Amino acid sequence: MQRRDFFKLSLAASAVALTRPASALTREPLDSQSVSKVAFPEKRPLITYSDRPPILETPIEVFTKAITPNDEFFVRWHMPRIPTHVSIDTYRIKVSGEVENPLYLSLQELKTDYEQVTLTAVMQCGGNSRSAFVPTTSGIQWGNGAMGCASWKGVRLKDVLKKAGLTKDANWIGLNGDDKAAFHKTENFMRELELHEIKDDVIIAYEMNGEDLPYLNGYPVRLVIPGSFSDSWVKMLSNITVMKEYKELYYMDTAYRVPDNECECETPDNLSKKTKPITTMNIKSVIGYPTSNTRIDANSNVILKGVAFDSGNGIKEVLISVDAGKSWSPAELGKELSLHAFREFKFAFRPKSKGKMTLMAKAINTLGEEQPFAKDIKWNHGGYKYNGIDSVTITVL
Repeated sequence: MQRRDFFKLSLAASAVALTRPASALTREPLDSQSVSKVAFPEKRPLITYSDRPPILETPIEVFTKAITPNDEFFVRWHMPRIPTHVSIDTYRIKVSGEVENPLYLSLQELKTDYEQVTLTAVMQCGGNSRSAFVPTTSGIQWGNGAMGCASWKGVRLKDVLKKAGLTKDANWIGLNGDDKAAFHKTENFMRELELHEIKDDVIIAYEMNGEDLPYLNGYPVRLVIPGSFSDSWVKMLSNITVMKEYKELYYMDTAYRVPDNECECETPDNLSKKTKPITTMNIKSVIGYPTSNTRIDANSNVILKGVAFDSGNGIKEVLISVDAGKSWSPAELGKELSLHAFREFKFAFRPKSKGKMTLMAKAINTLGEEQPFAKDIKWNHGGYKYNGIDSVTITVL
């Protein structure tokens, strides 16, 4: 397969400006972003923050089903120079460093020389819902749509490393893709994993929901790490470097980190000096329907729908409030596709009074962990790991 001249379009980048308050607080993420009138290749029109690099958010109404369609799946690149042409005949993944047998793997070799595995897992940006943090933190001011769930097919990273033959000095795995920085002094996007982090479900994926990976989601291959935030899910994977020692990198040692304390929090005027990387996802749920612009007739039958997930422990229940959190009732859960997948939920109700009505969803996992209210989440300078109880205010006519 050849993909030539993939995208040559220009869209104006948008930004959200927030007024800095006297002190830090957390609120509901913004849900008023407009869907673009222009669609990127292989995508429907999505919420567009930038075209170079491509940064696209999934509209909230998509999250009523466990599987996110490829053409509605969010997009997050860090480097602006992305190849617009990939020749699959010559594309190779280089495996080098502390190995006995360096490899140059073709896509065909991945498909024929290794055991094929399929898994369903959520991919979520660490900054998803960042617009909830006030004052504004650095990074894209996402609503709730920097996430998605797909069925991924590929081969285990462990199997590839086994074939390469690790030396006794192998301790770290460096991974990077084919996107490049605009200036030569800017670090390219590279991630490192310690050997013990590479479990059986970490795969090099070439299919997404039964199709080739969309170009904007990392074609032809990307890393998939279930349960972890997607900052390490390297797209257009081109190099796997086995190393003896950890190499300091901007995207490991500066970006994608939170305060290393119990609340993982700080204040704008007193930033934490000690930080740690964001790793496993925390529990979260969002309401896909109704949305904040929904108008419903009084005494009509309404079915609220949404999805919930965590890092892989499993969702035990989702509670719904139709009175702004004063009382809660259990939602009906859908089929569990995997411990790492979206879990659908739905809740039937009939609004009786006209006016504004606030709906909330709160997920609880098998460990007893549950979502906090938005106001109880503390601020961090990167705007990472927001997982507040989702709230939607509708109008009853």
